[in-house]
Amino acid sequence: MALETLSSTPRLASTVARAVLARGPRSQDVPDTTLRLVDVRVDRANLLAYQRLCGFAVGDVLPHTYPHLLGFPLQAELMSRPSFPLPLMGLVHLENVITVHHTLRTEDRLEVTVAAEDLRAHAKGQQVDLVTRVLCDSEVAWEGRSTYLARGAAHPEAERGEQPPAMPSGFPAARWVLPSGLGREYAAVSGDVNPIHLHPWSAKAMGFRRAIAHGMWTYARVLGSLGTSAARPSTSQVWFRKPVFLPGQVDLVVGKDGGCTTAGLRSTRRPEVEHLVLTLDEHH
Repeated sequence: MALETLSSTPRLASTVARAVLARGPRSQDVPDTTLRLVDVRVDRANLLAYQRLCGFAVGDVLPHTYPHLLGFPLQAELMSRPSFPLPLMGLVHLENVITVHHTLRTEDRLEVTVAAEDLRAHAKGQQVDLVTRVLCDSEVAWEGRSTYLARGAAHPEAERGEQPPAMPSGFPAARWVLPSGLGREYAAVSGDVNPIHLHPWSAKAMGFRRAIAHGMWTYARVLGSLGTSAARPSTSQVWFRKPVFLPGQVDLVVGKDGGCTTAGLRSTRRPEVEHLVLTLDEHH
């Protein structure tokens, strides 16, 4: 696989604009290219804003999900190119797996790589994985696998991946009232300016009745609520189910089984509507 080192972090707004205007044929398989950024430094002010918005403890330790922000501009750059088989606009984030091998801190100098893998059929179209790795001192300290769906021709025979555990039941551990501007707040911190998150009118143009919360915010907010468990070396897996419309109100539910925590978000008004389910396993 070819390694392409970029001189600077791609600007997400420019990448999204290019994807909106993209026309013409696309590749039939994932690109044989790994994108890389070297000597990546964490912006402390951005980290602080992220920690506060997502409910993590404030400090110099990078939260479980924060390195995803370092790799996402590379993901978007790779997916916006004609060599990528699926159109960036309209992709649905289905699942995410993150493994923290070693705790990362703001003073660390990092290397970030992103590659696409495993284009395959899905019952509702095609799906693909974007794999991000963050290296510190030449060792992989963090890695994440994001699975995206492009809706299209149905493949009812497609193999189903790992299925999520049951949503924990019982009384909620927390109830969160989410403001209409949450998508804009998270976009300002993360750089993810997908129109479906920003305003009702831009979300409607993309087929949603209202703006929806970023899946990575809901993922981070749930992990942030679990305290120090997610700050240590650990593996989490999340399945995104139904979008969280803004403004809205959601309930957090949590269950534990030994060293594994299962958590979920459900609608306050309609508890049968599940927004996400995740698991968190600490490494011992």
